[in-house]
Amino acid sequence: MNGTSDSSRQTEKASLWQVTKSVAASMFGVQTQKNHQADFQQSSFLPYVVIGVIFVLVFIAVLVGVVNLVLS
Repeated sequence: MNGTSDSSRQTEKASLWQVTKSVAASMFGVQTQKNHQADFQQSSFLPYVVIGVIFVLVFIAVLVGVVNLVLS
């Protein structure tokens, strides 16, 4: 990637895909410092919260499904 795309990501609104990748990387603990800083420069934290809640709900549903499968 060139330097212009990195700086434009910091000034433009993050796309749904960028937010999803960022939340997924954060949940697994592999978020880079550069992306972490870019996320905090976004004007709104709401997309990150919404995607984060969805990820947590899906994670819980998968855990419940696995436990039910093992116990049945």
